[in-house]
Amino acid sequence: MTNFNNSAFTRLAIKSIYNSDVKDPYIIVVDNASDAESVADLIQMEKEFPGLSLILGKENVGYFSGLNIGINFSRKSFPDIDFWVIGNNDLIFPEDFARSLADCSAVLDKYLVVSPNIRMLDGTPQNPHVISAISKRREFVYDLYHSSYILAGLIVRVAKLTHRFTDRKDEQQYAVAQEIYQGYGACYILSPRFFEHFNELWAPTFLMYEEFFLSRQLEGKGFKTYYEPRIMVTHHCHASTGALPGKYRWQLCRNAHKEYRKYVKVWR
Repeated sequence: MTNFNNSAFTRLAIKSIYNSDVKDPYIIVVDNASDAESVADLIQMEKEFPGLSLILGKENVGYFSGLNIGINFSRKSFPDIDFWVIGNNDLIFPEDFARSLADCSAVLDKYLVVSPNIRMLDGTPQNPHVISAISKRREFVYDLYHSSYILAGLIVRVAKLTHRFTDRKDEQQYAVAQEIYQGYGACYILSPRFFEHFNELWAPTFLMYEEFFLSRQLEGKGFKTYYEPRIMVTHHCHASTGALPGKYRWQLCRNAHKEYRKYVKVWR
């Protein structure tokens, strides 16, 4: 997992793993150049939790790039790992997490990437994120959103008022195990098969659109993400990105959208 100025969430995530049925877990936290207080807290955690390895970055390299640092470290340090659970640091793992993975061993053996059943604190499902495709109408709204910070704010306000009618309905299939186009980026499970084809996650952006680039990476080799509702995690949601200033966060998203448009040509 990655950490950026929010070590309290990292502590909660680690404690939930140790309170679960996962035996002798290897936990790797990659810190993206957090402030001194957060780093001090992480160093203390490394002393408290024997299975924790802390990697202190000198610069903020972003989400997937940060995960790649942890992935490369784990593959060298722990070569016998069966699979990698990767994601945000604001996750809470259930007490029966290991059992749920064991129950889904056939899926984990077959697919390179498995996307779990992610729920917000109020129980709202965040997966399956995108089952098949994104409509041209929604793509048009995305372009408008990223064209102007002021317009982006207006679109967010309108979306809050009309969400019952305008929200995508993909998450309503949260109980259906299936192949999907994109899984929600907060958490993935990588099987050993992933590393038969790739060395790391494709990370062309600093933040945002990670779901798309992972799906594109898999599609390039003829694979898809699999959504498995039996594997569950709870997500505080936006713990890291929420710490970023509003306009700066929008600028990061705009930059990622420009990269996304290199591969998705809706209006051609």
